[in-house]
Amino acid sequence: MKIAYDAKRFFHNSSGLGNYSRDLVRILAAHHPENSYLLLDSAPTEKGSEITALQGVSVVQTKKSFLSRQLKMGLEAQQAGAEIFHGLSGELPLKWSSDSTIKKVVTIHDLIFLRYPNYYSWTDRKIHFWKFKKAAENADLVIAISEQTKRDIIKYLKIPSEKIKVVYQGCHEAFKSKPDEDLQSSLRTKHQLPERFMLSVGTIEARKNLLNTIKAVVGTGIPLVVLGKTTSYYKKVEKFIRKNKMQDQVQFLEGLTMAELAELYKMADIFVYPSLFEGFGIPVIEALFSGTAVITSNTSSLPEAGGPDSMYVDPLNVPDLKSKITFLWNSEAERERRAEKGQKYAQRYTDSRVAEDLINAYESLLNKKS
Repeated sequence: MKIAYDAKRFFHNSSGLGNYSRDLVRILAAHHPENSYLLLDSAPTEKGSEITALQGVSVVQTKKSFLSRQLKMGLEAQQAGAEIFHGLSGELPLKWSSDSTIKKVVTIHDLIFLRYPNYYSWTDRKIHFWKFKKAAENADLVIAISEQTKRDIIKYLKIPSEKIKVVYQGCHEAFKSKPDEDLQSSLRTKHQLPERFMLSVGTIEARKNLLNTIKAVVGTGIPLVVLGKTTSYYKKVEKFIRKNKMQDQVQFLEGLTMAELAELYKMADIFVYPSLFEGFGIPVIEALFSGTAVITSNTSSLPEAGGPDSMYVDPLNVPDLKSKITFLWNSEAERERRAEKGQKYAQRYTDSRVAEDLINAYESLLNKKS
């Protein structure tokens, strides 16, 4: 098979959609090197260079022009002989040659902008909706990253169930490796980390709900380490920390490599993620693979990601969150039990499983009669 990808996120996004794009291509190239994977972008970068060096992966520099992704990328994929075009971030080109049989696939990660419109401007909501609906309608196959997202695509975009396939995400290999004691020691010294701590990872924005996590540890003395890109919401968090004199209890980190982030997960006693809504929740998967006990929300896709042995909370109920944090913090046996069970549950998100699900989806599409 020859599969073309819109690689804008692959080359230009450091997290989120970028990680999804790079992991998808890495997993497929590693497990199915017999195929050709074409990464299309008008300005490729060095990001993901270890993946572009894999067998079967090649970079196709597309022409730079106004709306080139929308109007020219599809045509260039067809000219390159691609049998499948996969849009990795909810979009597909608008223009295609009519004499080609190329199959179109689009991944939709979430429709949070419809569920929580207050987090988005009116303009962004309208643009997102138009792009996602158009792509889903024009695609031969829609990939949803969770059953929750599939339900939302059916409900909000009115796409029939039989056109949608759930293919879960994997995560970086660093989270699956054995602990690196030297790197952990270096991290502890460099950042003056406490001997025990709870970890929070994710963009510091209202939807991720960091403020309620911090409210839940007021008066407990439980150290909280936070890693995530800041937004204007951070000012609200910082104000609460100052008001409650928690500067020594809550520590913010930035600029970690993927290897360092993975070790931070493994060092933590608890990973806490009371997000209000997620299309999937990759940080939860990272924690499970790392062997760290998880506390997350009982909403959206998070129970799907976390499995039966993560601990669940109402993300808006601070006393609930506090009681579960303190319970798990004070019970080493319970943390170990949940962490061990969680690692077993995470095996459904292994690279080999993801690769087979994707390849089967591609092959069934090519074998399907027009």
